[in-house]
This record gives sequence, structure tokens and C-alpha cells, in this order.
Amino acid sequence: MKSSMVPGIKNSLTHKVQLDETVPHLFGGRAEIKAMPEVLASGNMIGLMECCCIGAMAPHLDEGEGSLGVAFNISHEAATPVGLTVTVEATLEKVEGRLLTFAVTAHDGVDVIGRGTHGRMVVGWEKFMGKLAKKAAG
Repeated sequence: MKSSMVPGIKNSLTHKVQLDETVPHLFGGRAEIKAMPEVLASGNMIGLMECCCIGAMAPHLDEGEGSLGVAFNISHEAATPVGLTVTVEATLEKVEGRLLTFAVTAHDGVDVIGRGTHGRMVVGWEKFMGKLAKKAAG
């Protein structure tokens, strides 16, 4: 991780909500959620927040590094129908060794739909993938 990874780094992204990102389409449309309204799924909103944080970090990582989401304290405050555009903003609040904490918000042009904090751990991909392969092998 470069020394430029300091609190105050910001990023934003926009994303138009698609039908396959709504609750009834999670996990292949499982029976438990098939009758739910076609609104942006909480997990997908959080995924957009992760993408925004990853984008903020990218210029400040060394070759072969990435990050993993390790902490989520997010509220989902309003429903967003298909077709609206979500804007996500992330600001790096804390750097504690390899653990980074971001403040995140999401807005759909009408309401703040989500907010909270998100923690990401900086990792070396080679070491991580080695551990993952060992775990998968049993």
C-alpha cells in the first residue's frame, strides 16, 4: 500500500438499476423471495458501495495488491425501482495498518437510500489466492 493512502480520499460512481439487480432475482429467484417487489436488493446496493471504495483505493495500492470487504455497518433506508440511477459516494475515514474504513452513502435521485461505514482489508493477491486454493483443496 502506498503512503498516499490517507484519510480524505474520495470516490463516487453512478449506476442505473437493472431488473436482474432486484430482490426477486437474487440467487436465481429462490421461492422465498420470488414474490418480493422489484426494487434494488440491499446486497446489490452494498455491492455498489464496495465498488466505489475499491475505486477510491485503486491508485493507492501497490502492484499485486487488492482488498477484501471485511466490515459492513450499512442501513438501507429507501426502495429504488428499476430505471433510477443510484449515485454512491465513499470517503476514506481511517487507515489502521491494512484495515481501511470508509463512510458511504447512496442516493437514487429522490432519496438517500443507504448510508453507513464499510471496512476493507488490503491484501496481497498471491498470498490470498494460495490460501484460497489450499482451502478449496480440503
